[in-house]
Amino acid sequence: MLHDIRAFFAERGVLEVETPALSQAANTDPAIESFPVDNAGGPLRYLHTSPEYPMKRLLAAGSGDIYQIARVWRQGESGTRHNPEFNLLEWYRVGFSYQQLIQEVDELLTSLFSSLPGALQKKSKIISYQQLFLEKFGFNPHTVNHADLAAAIDQHISGLDVNGLTDQAMLDALLTHCIEPQFDNKRLTFVIDYPADQSALAALKVNEEIKEKKEDKKDKKDKENNKGHLVAQRFEVYLGPLELGNGYQEETDYARNQQILARENRTRMQVVLHDQHDDQQQAKQAKMPEDQYFLAAIKAGLPRCAGVAIGLDRLLMLIANKKTLSQLINFSWDKA
Repeated sequence: MLHDIRAFFAERGVLEVETPALSQAANTDPAIESFPVDNAGGPLRYLHTSPEYPMKRLLAAGSGDIYQIARVWRQGESGTRHNPEFNLLEWYRVGFSYQQLIQEVDELLTSLFSSLPGALQKKSKIISYQQLFLEKFGFNPHTVNHADLAAAIDQHISGLDVNGLTDQAMLDALLTHCIEPQFDNKRLTFVIDYPADQSALAALKVNEEIKEKKEDKKDKKDKENNKGHLVAQRFEVYLGPLELGNGYQEETDYARNQQILARENRTRMQVVLHDQHDDQQQAKQAKMPEDQYFLAAIKAGLPRCAGVAIGLDRLLMLIANKKTLSQLINFSWDKA
């Protein structure tokens, strides 16, 4: 598989690079926890959760198109389809739109799955986050109110208490419990244009989709009210319900990159309750050191580009027709 990946990028003139696995900075994303490493009395270093920051530094320095096959680490991600130590393929294409990158991801994955009989019997599907929720629940996820989200949870997910859940958490629950399981196992599915507050370091754009009302298409005012909000120019790719990768139209604005890292760190410091019956507060997540070298590179000038990261262990699990990562990894986390 690694040979085929390298051949794919060699044909396209994309340069393979290496970046450090240990960094002075860490991932600020509240959903991802970095491994700290003792530095013999010096400041902590952190095992990288992705090579994104240093690869963007290379892009800002004029590297051109680059890719990396990197070993990465994320605390707490252990299960049948997760391992805290795993392999990530990440690449960036200068001048690409995220739509162009989707096409290249499709080409790579289709070629890698060519040896798996019946894996991709149908043409890949591209569908917006908005359309998924309109088709399944009948509401626009970008404009839906809290009460309607809670009602959808109550109707479709048994036993999930919505008390204290944010709108984002409820959208995530509906996506993972009700929508992703219905993705076709015979095709790749690309979900595009996520809510703006799920942008991470993806650029934003004004949404151009219009909600089509089946009952009354004459109600132009209602239709127009469903466009004009911001959405994140990002995508996720699935085979069946299994997520394989996450891609962005990269945010090149320095101020917004800086704001995102700061906002994520503020979120990490918020107090969260275990549940409604427990008055014991969880320990706050540690504030992570923000990567100032990365921010300086963005300030110097990141070229317009699109990037994507794909989990190679999951990919190989599918190619090898295995059900769990433990069947694939020579030394899984509990035996490492």
